[in-house]
Amino acid sequence: MRIGVPKETAPGEKRVATVPDVVGKLIKLGFSVAVESGAGDAANFADETYVAAGASVLPRAADIWGGSDIVFKVRPPSLDEVAMLREGATLIGFVWPAQNPELMAALQAKKATVLAIDCLPRQLSRAQKMDALTSMAGVSGYRAVVEAANAFGRFFNGQITAAGKIPPAKVFIAGAGVAGLAAIGTAANLGAIVRANDTRAEVADQVTSLGGEFVKVDYEEEGSGGGGYAKVMSEGFQAAQRAMYAQQAKECDIIVTTALIPGKPAPRLITAEMVQSMKPGSVIVDMAAEQGGNCELTVPGEAVVRHGVTIVGYTDLASRLAKQSSTLYSTNLLRLAEELCKTKDGVIDVDFGDDAIRGLTVIKAGELTWPAPPPKLPAAAPKPKTAAVAAPAAKGHGHGAGEPMSAKSLAIVFGVGALLFWGVGATAPASFLSHFTVFVLACFVGYMVVWNVTPSLHTPLMSVTNAISSIIAIGALVQVAPPLDAAGAVDRPNGLILGLAVFALVLTAINMFGGFAVTRRMLAMFRK
Repeated sequence: MRIGVPKETAPGEKRVATVPDVVGKLIKLGFSVAVESGAGDAANFADETYVAAGASVLPRAADIWGGSDIVFKVRPPSLDEVAMLREGATLIGFVWPAQNPELMAALQAKKATVLAIDCLPRQLSRAQKMDALTSMAGVSGYRAVVEAANAFGRFFNGQITAAGKIPPAKVFIAGAGVAGLAAIGTAANLGAIVRANDTRAEVADQVTSLGGEFVKVDYEEEGSGGGGYAKVMSEGFQAAQRAMYAQQAKECDIIVTTALIPGKPAPRLITAEMVQSMKPGSVIVDMAAEQGGNCELTVPGEAVVRHGVTIVGYTDLASRLAKQSSTLYSTNLLRLAEELCKTKDGVIDVDFGDDAIRGLTVIKAGELTWPAPPPKLPAAAPKPKTAAVAAPAAKGHGHGAGEPMSAKSLAIVFGVGALLFWGVGATAPASFLSHFTVFVLACFVGYMVVWNVTPSLHTPLMSVTNAISSIIAIGALVQVAPPLDAAGAVDRPNGLILGLAVFALVLTAINMFGGFAVTRRMLAMFRK
């Protein structure tokens, strides 16, 4: 089968559906690849690079649409492009079936098989390698902060210079999905004070791990929806959320909004009054502009200034990093091609037994198959049963598990210990007692030092103590090569002592080198 890659015709679209590095991998799967001339120019992929990778470059779009069994696309095709599509061919790309009923009807008339990459069941872990929505959202979140920095009139990070002190910028991210998390990480790396909010409480730890502060709405309601999206919240929650956004608008310099609900217009989060309350020179980047915008004053596709605030409503954020976006997107389509062609013979099999493929397929041979039934998710592991009744306490002088030792038992233990120490002191030679005393004190001090350290620090603590265990090596060396006695003769140790000394040297060497290695690896985790 031939895979055709036409040039994107949507205004301002610079991405291309496959890149030269992926062409060779598609050929290894048994496909031939044809690319329209100039399809990769805007993403800095020249025709010559496609030819070198093994693809054929055709001059006309009609040759791609009419002569290919499979068409890789980024944006949904226009009706004119569908008219050129060969009957019975397969189209793979973004389609957005809910928003494009006319396009769906035209594709059905062509008896096409359509795999909409935007319909991938994202809750399936095995589908993540094909998740182009996540790939593009990550690029868009990064680019949103870059656009905000371009429109903002100050540094992101705070500085103290001879000319005065520069405060850090305050950035608020509305929505902590993939795009929001990418924006949080980028803004934090630039040195800004980052705050974020999301209706899904479980993302709070992710926000914190990226260097942001999670701002919670003063209203208890679960906001997780299906497929990794948020759901529509109640009116009470929305009122509390608006009050929180109004407060953040007054305090922050930059707001990045990312809130989208599948199949619905983007929720309005930032009102005109909130924009008016922001400081002059502030910036709003509305990543939901293509679906109507989260800001009331957003103009899709443009950057406008309202009340002294720059509102960026670009709908092509991923396309503004065309080379990176094209590389990620083409890799997602490659993984999908691998799933469709497991036999590597260049023939695809749209298997509805595969939940991921079933979710992607919106039209099969002209028959509408959208929306797909929800995928079968694995059942949650049962929670372990907790013991209803605690173990009964032992009879007699013992004590139950977890209960503190009684005063009588404690006195008996100390009494037995004192008798043992007295017996050792009464019978052992004086040279042994001095070493024994040091040994007992070392055990006590070592136990107390380790016991009082928080468990999360046990690994670095033990790695350091292993690294400084060279004192053991010194003692072993003394036994292996003992000094001369008073008569000038060498007091050779017996075989047992010599063997123990050599064994101690080996273990100590492992401890020393291993300790330093573990310490170095742990320190490397905190370096950029």
